[in-house]
Amino acid sequence: MKKKTNSFIVVYAALPAAIAAAVFVGCRKSSTPAQTDRMLIRLPLFTKIQTLDSGNLTDVYSLGIASQIFESLYEYHYLKRPCELVPLLAEEMPQISDDHLTYTIRIKKGIFFQDDPCFPDGKGREVTAADFVYALKRIANVKYMSQRWPDWNGRIVGLDEFREFTKGFQRELDVDYSRPVEGLQALDDYTLQFKLTKPWPQLAWYLASAVTAPAAREAAEYYGRDIMYHPVGTGPFRLKIWQRSFYIELVRNETWHGGFYPAEGEPSDAENGYLADAGKPLPFADAILYRIIEEFQPAWLMFLRGDLDMMQIFKDNFSQAVNPDTLTAAPEMSERGIRLLVFDDPSVFWVGFNMQDAVLGPNKPLRKAICRAIDRQAANRLFFNGVHKIAYGYLPPGLEEYDPNIVHTDYARYDPAEARALIQEAQALFGGPIPPLTIAIPGTSNLDRQIGQFLQKYFADVGLQLRVDYMDWPTYLDGLNKGKLQIFFSGASPSIPDSLDMLMAFCSWNWGYGGNHFYYSNPQFDDLYRQVEGMFPGPERTRLCRRMERIMLDDYPAAFLSHRVSIAIIHDWYKNAKPHVFSYNTAKYRKIDLEQRSRYKKLLKELKKTQK
Repeated sequence: MKKKTNSFIVVYAALPAAIAAAVFVGCRKSSTPAQTDRMLIRLPLFTKIQTLDSGNLTDVYSLGIASQIFESLYEYHYLKRPCELVPLLAEEMPQISDDHLTYTIRIKKGIFFQDDPCFPDGKGREVTAADFVYALKRIANVKYMSQRWPDWNGRIVGLDEFREFTKGFQRELDVDYSRPVEGLQALDDYTLQFKLTKPWPQLAWYLASAVTAPAAREAAEYYGRDIMYHPVGTGPFRLKIWQRSFYIELVRNETWHGGFYPAEGEPSDAENGYLADAGKPLPFADAILYRIIEEFQPAWLMFLRGDLDMMQIFKDNFSQAVNPDTLTAAPEMSERGIRLLVFDDPSVFWVGFNMQDAVLGPNKPLRKAICRAIDRQAANRLFFNGVHKIAYGYLPPGLEEYDPNIVHTDYARYDPAEARALIQEAQALFGGPIPPLTIAIPGTSNLDRQIGQFLQKYFADVGLQLRVDYMDWPTYLDGLNKGKLQIFFSGASPSIPDSLDMLMAFCSWNWGYGGNHFYYSNPQFDDLYRQVEGMFPGPERTRLCRRMERIMLDDYPAAFLSHRVSIAIIHDWYKNAKPHVFSYNTAKYRKIDLEQRSRYKKLLKELKKTQK
C-alpha cells in the first residue's frame, strides 16, 4: 500500500491505491480545464499530494502521478505475470559480476529531458549516465533530507561516506556533487556502474522505480525548494497544471523518445482485449486529468455521469455496483457498459503503536489487549463489504515468503474477555488506570469518521477510552515521520515484489523518516534482517523471513487488520486497464474509445426519459 517511508509504500485503507495510473475525483467545474475532443483520461485522486520530486516520493499517490513523468532504467512488463523486469532507459538488463558485487548498465542514447525553462533556450538536453549518479547522490545528501535514503544505506561502496561528507554543508545545493563515489560511477556518457558492499539481490527492482530516475541538476538548481512542484523528467507525459486542492493535469511530452504497446502477455490477455493494441506506438492519450476530492460520494456520481473513467469501489456504493455472490458488476452497471476489475493487492492495514510512547511502549499487555479487542471480521464486513482478507500476520499473500500457516496463530484473535484480563495486567504494570489513548486517522470523510467510531466502540468494550484525531494527509505523514502519533491507522504495500521491502519497516535503524513509524526495536529481528538481506530467494531465506515476522508479532507493535482485495469499476471505453500492483507508469498504455464515451452520454439521456 503505500509506498516511501522506507522502501515500502505508505497507503491508507480508506483511500484507493494506484490501480491504473493513479486515481482522480472532481470538485467544481469552474476549477478544471475545458473538455475537448482530445483523448483525455480522467481519474480520481482522493487525497492531496505533497511532492512530485522524484527523489522524495514516498506514497502511492505521488508515485502514481510522478511515474508518468519520470522514467527509470527498468520497468515492469505491463502484461506478464509473475512480474518481469524489462529495460526502459537501459539498453539491456545489468551485466553482473560473478561475485554479485558489480553491476554494469548501458544507457540508451537519444533520451532527452523534457523541454523546460531550467535548460538553455528551454530545450531539454540528452540524458547521460551522470544524471543517474546525481540522482542517487542527491538521495544520499543529508541536506536534501530524502526519505528514500534507507533503501541505499550501507549498500553502495563509498555512498555512506559521501553522505557524511554532505553534513559539512549548509544547504543541499552547496554540496560538491563532483566528489567521487567508488561504487557509483559514470564510466562514460552511456555506461553506469554500481559496486555493492555485499550482494543485493533486489537492486534491479529498485532501479525500476521513478525514485531512481535520472535527475537534471539544472532543474534542482533552477527551482530550488520549488522543485517539488516542477518535475522535469523523460517520460511520456509532463506536468501542465497543478491547482493545489483541485486538480493536476498532465499532457503529452512531445519530445518523448517513444515506445510500443507489448505484443505478448498472459494466455488470457488476448481474450480479455489486452492485446488489441499490440505493437502500436505509445502513449495513446493526449492528457491525464486527476481531480482531487476527499469525499467518495461525489466521485461515484461523477463516474455514473461518465465524467470519470474508473474509480475504486467503496463501502457506500458497493451494493449498487457489485453482485456480491460473483464479485462481478451488478446488472444495472453491466447494462451501462460498466465492468469490474477484482484483484489481490499485496497490502496490509493496521492500528499501529508508537513504541516510544510512555504508556504503550513499555506495556506489552496493553498492546496485546488492544489486538484482542478489535473484531477484524466485523471491520471487514462494515468497511470493506467482507471482501478483504483477514490479516493473521503482517506479510501479505502473494509474496513468496508469506506463511500460509499464519492463519493458525492467535495474533488476530478477537477475544474481549482476554483483552479485559490483559488490561488488568497493564494497569498493574502502569501503576494505575490506563489514561485515555489517542489515535490519528488520515482523513475527514464520513468513512474515516465511521472507522474512528468503530475503534472507539471496541476500545470502550474492554474498558479503554480512545480519542480520535482526524488529519489531512500531509499533517498525518508529518506526525508519523516525527513520532508524534501515539496510535495510528495506516497501511503499506511493498514497492517491489520482495518481503524484505516490508520487513524493513521494523528495523531499528529506520525509525521515523526511514519508515519504522512504530519506533520498534528488537536486536534479534535486526540481526536476522542483516543475515537475510544478501540472500537470494530460496527455502532458507523464506524460513528466516517467516521467523522475523513471528519475532515482531510476538512483540505486538500493531494490531494488523486486513489484506486488501481491490475492486475497481471502469467504463468499457477505458481500454487496456489491466491492473499491475507494482507498476505505476501505466498511463501510457491506457486509451479511451471516444465514440463509446460519446454514446454513453446518449444512453444517460435515454435512461432519464424511461425514469420519468
